[in-house]
Amino acid sequence: MPEWIKVAENMPVKEASIRKVKAGGHNICLVYVEEKFYAVSSKCPHAGGELAGGWCKDGNLICPIHRYQYSLETGRGAAGQGDYIDTFPVEVREDGVFVQVKKKWRLF
Repeated sequence: MPEWIKVAENMPVKEASIRKVKAGGHNICLVYVEEKFYAVSSKCPHAGGELAGGWCKDGNLICPIHRYQYSLETGRGAAGQGDYIDTFPVEVREDGVFVQVKKKWRLF
């Protein structure tokens, strides 16, 4: 069952940013670029690079290790990569920035 998790305060953001956040047990890369928030997987599936250390270009998030590219909209890798990253819905509300994730099973 999906749930909305608050990952940031709602405050004016003046420049592009990429940071790693936790949402319901998921490590997520929260990206703000061109006046919009995106939420995607925090790890590159190619070599496990931390995507929060990367940068954005032309609507893509670039991995800092081998420069693999992933669409912020769809998560799809660039042509020829054959991989993708997960994307998560984002809502900006009066009380913060929220990301929708599926609950992870907890044993205890």
